Amino acid sequence: MIILKIIFLFLFLKIFLDFYFNKSLKSKLVLIPQDYKYRNKDKNSEVIINLKIINKSKNKETMVSNLNLDLDFFQSKNNHYLKKLDYEESIYIYSGSIKKNIHNYWPTTIIKANSELLIQVILKFKNSDFKNKIKYIWLKIFWENYGHFGITKKQDGLLVNLNHHNKKELIEIPLKLGYKAIAVKTDLLGSFDNPIETVMKYCKNVTKEKDILTIGETPLAIMQGRYVAPQNLEYNIFSKILCYFFHPTSSLATACGMQLLIDKIGVMRITFSLILGFLFKCIGIKGIFYRLTGFESSLIDDISGTVVPYDKSIVMGPINTKLFCDKLSKQLKVDVAVVDVNDLGGVKILASSNSSVNNILKEILKVNPAGNSDEKTPIVLIRNNK
Repeated sequence: MIILKIIFLFLFLKIFLDFYFNKSLKSKLVLIPQDYKYRNKDKNSEVIINLKIINKSKNKETMVSNLNLDLDFFQSKNNHYLKKLDYEESIYIYSGSIKKNIHNYWPTTIIKANSELLIQVILKFKNSDFKNKIKYIWLKIFWENYGHFGITKKQDGLLVNLNHHNKKELIEIPLKLGYKAIAVKTDLLGSFDNPIETVMKYCKNVTKEKDILTIGETPLAIMQGRYVAPQNLEYNIFSKILCYFFHPTSSLATACGMQLLIDKIGVMRITFSLILGFLFKCIGIKGIFYRLTGFESSLIDDISGTVVPYDKSIVMGPINTKLFCDKLSKQLKVDVAVVDVNDLGGVKILASSNSSVNNILKEILKVNPAGNSDEKTPIVLIRNNK
């Protein structure tokens, strides 16, 4: 009888805590990048960026009480950070088909349930040669959500690449078992880049029959917009306590990294997995925690775990990886795999278009031909020399 009471109490606590921390009142607004373009106008340079804010709530309207922008600039040479440049910004919002200039004062704007707000940002630079000096703009958006949940401050970062290069840079790396790797150098990728179209652009006319195309899980996740500023996470006492049970170098060893996982799977599942993981570790069996919490828990990259300017964001694992592999494989007529490889020889195959290639990839990718630093070679072709 006592055991039944304990089980009942455990289930009650699990339902309550997961509802409170996962289903509690939160803003349902999300900011989605649409597209951007560059143009010269009246001897000036203009960058036009289109965004939208979607209210995913089915029955609650929410207000955007404030929205401001800030820009970081990176030079074409070596992607070095450049001090702020003089520029003018204009923000337009759409009311139906009417485009309205807000004159740099954001009016409190209501977004009804299941609705969206279109936003256009125009940046003007008094330099027609601007594009040759600046390669990337990191657009930081600071905005406030106001509604039934109270007020929430959010921050989003979007990469704008002003100078896409079309030249294909290929780096050949010999591997064992008669294979070689061809690392494909890319621009810094961002959420404006469509994953399928981007890989096609870099690999069309490069792949050969029987090649295996691999792409790193982090760059794919970034193209899918699967990164978040820590400022957007409402961490709590549970995330502060649970993160202490992880190695200092783990992405779950910080309150924000842990909170991201709590938001995904709940406090009780993490606690239960920690306890079981510890018990199994005592008898020499490792990795139980990550098996119980799912593959996403091992794919979270905390801040500093990714290249600039994503080094201030937490990157989650990619989604729909099997669908991505199948679609790309059909387009390029080669096998495709999404992989997570580190410099310590660890290889995980998240998904592949043909499972028969998984074993060979796990063996020959141990040398990590793509690298985990600033190589910008997220795509690697594995080719048999025979």
